[in-house]
Amino acid sequence: MNKTKLTREIEYQEKSIVSKQILKKPNGNITLFAFWEKEELTKHTSPYEAFVQILEGEMEIEIGEEKFNLVSGDSILMPANVPHGLKALQNTKMLLTMIK
Repeated sequence: MNKTKLTREIEYQEKSIVSKQILKKPNGNITLFAFWEKEELTKHTSPYEAFVQILEGEMEIEIGEEKFNLVSGDSILMPANVPHGLKALQNTKMLLTMIK
């Protein structure tokens, strides 16, 4: 991928979560997501650290027992092996970087 505006690389799909893998390497992945309003990934764990950047919209991210509201331009690190969940409070595009 050459120079691009990431929000143009993925489109919303009504009542769905869309993902597009940007980069996959042995030591990590970069994936774009587009969440329709109120769509969510229920709480789960991952053996890898994950860095989330909100590109557009607003999302609630729960890490352990703490909840964080993130808006466009915000980012957060989700530690490995800690339960986390994500819920779009409005249509939201985000970039997820997973480090193995």
